[in-house]
Amino acid sequence: MSANKKTAVTVGALFLIAMVASLVGGGMVESVISAPEPLAAVSENEILLVVGTLLELVNAIAVVGIGVLMFTVLKHHNETQAVGYLSLRIVEAVFCSLMVVSPLSLIRLGQNQPQASAALSIAERASISGLLVPVFFSLGALLLYSSLYQSKLLPRFIPVWGLAAVVLILTLNLLSIFGLELGMGISMVFALPIILNEIFMGIWLIVKGFNPSAVNAMA
Repeated sequence: MSANKKTAVTVGALFLIAMVASLVGGGMVESVISAPEPLAAVSENEILLVVGTLLELVNAIAVVGIGVLMFTVLKHHNETQAVGYLSLRIVEAVFCSLMVVSPLSLIRLGQNQPQASAALSIAERASISGLLVPVFFSLGALLLYSSLYQSKLLPRFIPVWGLAAVVLILTLNLLSIFGLELGMGISMVFALPIILNEIFMGIWLIVKGFNPSAVNAMA
């Protein structure tokens, strides 16, 4: 197996790991801290919360891994874009890591923590997960899909699909900033295209790898 094929397989696997860890881990954490009595729920579901936060950290590690490996590929096409993508993914990973502070603090302090303090901690997590992470994810994705489209490393329908999906995510974030709550169902409609795109892209990279002619052209 060539070095480029190994990189493609690893990146594809990391995309899948990041997606699963993010969705499952986030779902576990939110199912606990969004309860009407979060402190009581934390006390009763401590293991679930710990597993959820560990998965969110796995996601953060996978995000950095994707950025580093894609930098080694994209720098041959456009080094400025490659550096920008890596930088945005590192910032995203930092915020993904900060998201676990809130649930871990709830576990540490337990039910003796004042309700107001718990509510503030949960609100801080919400601001990170609902705004900062999506913004840096979207900016990084815009750079990635633009580079993939220009370099032809993947079939162009994949980055076109990705760019359209990122626009939906940015639209969802803007609506949230202006205080428009769309509900879980509609929010999932906005998010589903990028979820499916990253899953499809991850599988494509594992099975097909990068376009050999594009790799050779960059070399």
